[in-house]
Amino acid sequence: MSSASPLLSINWREAIYISPMLPTLRQLQYLTLLAEHGSFSRAAEAARVTQPTLSAGVQELEKILGAPVVDRNRSRVILTAAGVEAVARAGAILTQAEELVQASRGAGQPLSGRFRLGVIPTVAPFLLPAALPVLRARFPRLRLFLREDLTHRLIADLKSGVLDAALVALPYDMAGLDWAHVDDDEILAAFPAGHPLSVAPRASTARMDDDDLILLEDGHCLRDHALAACGLGGQRRHRDEGFAATSLATLVQMVGSGLGVSFLPAMAVEAGLASAAQVTVRPLDADHASREIVVAWRERSTRAEEGRLLAEVFAGG
Repeated sequence: MSSASPLLSINWREAIYISPMLPTLRQLQYLTLLAEHGSFSRAAEAARVTQPTLSAGVQELEKILGAPVVDRNRSRVILTAAGVEAVARAGAILTQAEELVQASRGAGQPLSGRFRLGVIPTVAPFLLPAALPVLRARFPRLRLFLREDLTHRLIADLKSGVLDAALVALPYDMAGLDWAHVDDDEILAAFPAGHPLSVAPRASTARMDDDDLILLEDGHCLRDHALAACGLGGQRRHRDEGFAATSLATLVQMVGSGLGVSFLPAMAVEAGLASAAQVTVRPLDADHASREIVVAWRERSTRAEEGRLLAEVFAGG
């Protein structure tokens, strides 16, 4: 007697796994634009679609996620907890997708197409003028977008994918990043013309600690680099509180006017910044009185090769 045939026969080797429905890149773009602009109409304008199209895309995303991403019961669009989480993850996904496209289009042609570079303000005016013409000549297809900002904001934008690379100064917390060396920039002492400490060939940091010290305001990494390199941290940070400059140009004018002493990066002095005021510059009598200028990018980023090429150009190579 033959055995009964099974009602259903499955060839597991040929079976196809049907994955759950996933959000599209377009839907994630709609959500990020909505979070950025806080309005369906403005987000639709930025996406270059009609408002009903964008609204339908967000609704479909909510169906896929199984939770609302925006609160529509208020005058302004406000993200829900699920929406905040989705936006945070969407940024990384969209960045990876964009890098994939850029890498494919620029295969064999580095530094072609759009490249978003952040630069700190104590480096930008002194390194970029000579480097940008070289970049334009060597990489004519490069579309370079520059953003000047403080280090902590540039690093945050770099990690979130808003920037492709950043020209910053070390030491700094670089967790999750790779970088290439550009230059070692010496930190120099700056005195008003005729100041007693300017007579010596090298400036004593111990004696400078007894003077009125002017620094850049909090947020500028050069402030921390100068204090750390010269051993003037700790209590000194509180003594000069409220007496700071917002830029190197202002700092030089304050020193030249006799308001106190300070520190300047060598690249700024070589660019002629100190000659704009009655300022005397001297090397510091301290070990490792310098900062390292680097081009940084995300770990495992497809823009790593381009980051190294940028560092080579900025280094004068």
